[in-house]
Amino acid sequence: MGPLQLRALAGYGERVRRFGVNFAVCDANGELVLLSSGGAFESRAEQLTELSHQALHQNNGENANGDRSTPVWRFGEENVVLAAALTSAHDRDISGEAAGVVLIDLGGDPGDAHSGEPANADTAYWMEMLRLLVENFQASTKADEQIEMVGSELAQTYEELVLLHKLSTNMRVTERDANFLQMACDSLTEIIPVEGIAILLEKPVENGQHLTVAAGRGLIDMSEQTAAVLHSRLAEEIGCGAEALLDSEVDSAFKYDWPDNIRNIMAVPLCGMDKAESHLGDKTRDGTRIIGLMVAINRVEKQDFDSIDAKLFNSVANSCAVFIENGRLFGDLKELFIGSLKALTSSIDAKDQYTRGHSERVAFISRWIAERLAEKEPLEEEQLHRIYLAGLLHDIGKIGVDESVLRKEGRLTDEEFDCIKKHPSIGAGILREIKQMRDIVPGVLCHHERIDGRGYPDGLVGEQIPLIGKIVGLADSFDAMTSKRTYRDAMTVDQAVAEIERGLGSQFDEQIGRIFLDSDVCRLWEILQGGPGFAETYENKSFAEYGTVAVGTLIL
Repeated sequence: MGPLQLRALAGYGERVRRFGVNFAVCDANGELVLLSSGGAFESRAEQLTELSHQALHQNNGENANGDRSTPVWRFGEENVVLAAALTSAHDRDISGEAAGVVLIDLGGDPGDAHSGEPANADTAYWMEMLRLLVENFQASTKADEQIEMVGSELAQTYEELVLLHKLSTNMRVTERDANFLQMACDSLTEIIPVEGIAILLEKPVENGQHLTVAAGRGLIDMSEQTAAVLHSRLAEEIGCGAEALLDSEVDSAFKYDWPDNIRNIMAVPLCGMDKAESHLGDKTRDGTRIIGLMVAINRVEKQDFDSIDAKLFNSVANSCAVFIENGRLFGDLKELFIGSLKALTSSIDAKDQYTRGHSERVAFISRWIAERLAEKEPLEEEQLHRIYLAGLLHDIGKIGVDESVLRKEGRLTDEEFDCIKKHPSIGAGILREIKQMRDIVPGVLCHHERIDGRGYPDGLVGEQIPLIGKIVGLADSFDAMTSKRTYRDAMTVDQAVAEIERGLGSQFDEQIGRIFLDSDVCRLWEILQGGPGFAETYENKSFAEYGTVAVGTLIL
């Protein structure tokens, strides 16, 4: 019995006492907690306590017999006391217990006009008033319980909406799969506590594709064999029209055999449009493909998972599947983009057999220089990506240069050289039309500018040349020096290094040039001699994928 309920009973007692009777309330232990006197006589607390115990005992007996009525008991012949048990539900549960007892002390026998009792003390009347009080208490209590239940459900729904909003706001294609999926597991278990949760995705292994744990939390053992069995059973349930695999021994025996530590288990699918032949072959009714699953074991605070849990798990699993599918599509888009760029630059390099592979080497050397500069002063990762792409596309303007000029053997005439000098401006003009490429335009436009102002196309001097232009220009010069041309043989690395040393402060920026010369140029040369896949050998880093990563910064 709460304070609000006791206060309401006290208000009722104030109204009753005006009729000259006494009103009392005892708690579930039979102890007196409220007494309102009508002033005509005094009630004995000991008697009221004793009678409340009797009422509680008789109420339990009524419940045991399955009686659903609201009994009111009369005690005494000369000094009449009416008592009724307060129960917390209108439909009294057989196993339920009373919350307390309300009593009305009528004093003397109401039939005796000389006993001093109030003239209107009709026993039947007060018994009915007491019965109505109890029923009103039951209805009020039931309403409070329903309000509390609705409030709890609203709070639960709010937490679920917050979780789904959190997932949607973090669904960025730049987010790593592992981070997003782990956040989903952690956030979900804050709402639905379980002993263990895991997200399984198909991963390539030596002998094919297998489901492996991509994220998880708590105690859950998921071997390759267990994952395969779980997937098979989930696919069977989905094929029969279920939205999840739910299994426990609460209402009946387990449908499937599970390890001894599992009391209940739930699994939901991650579905996508992936059409790869090596992936799981199970399709759902809507034509999507199961690309993974989310599994949880041993629901905490409840005996079993229910349909509400399954709906939330499915919602989270759907968000995870969308994230994974978006990531794969974005990866395909990046690979397509970088493939197109490399194909374009390769077609330009192919116009001159002596410059084949030049663009990719300049991109790699530009990256090399930028990484070492980043060790001395702060450079954002996006800047490194832009420098790499500027190196890759620095000669794109040669698409507008006559092929006969590019392939000419021997030195160029002044007119032919003027034609060549247009390629930085042509390349910059092409890239300016692509919004995502505008940040790399300065590298393309300025890679032939010189510190002393004798470069082209604009004759910029010193700090007028942007950093990206200085880096790509140095990388372009080093690769040109060490490559064979129609009019000269390739320089050795030592000769190229000496030439750059002589050009510091005139052709090349002093700081950028010194950073390059102080690096392990011989190691760089060894990597460059690795052939078409040279970048893959660089300190175990997958530079074959670097272009794809760099392109990602442009698309976002």
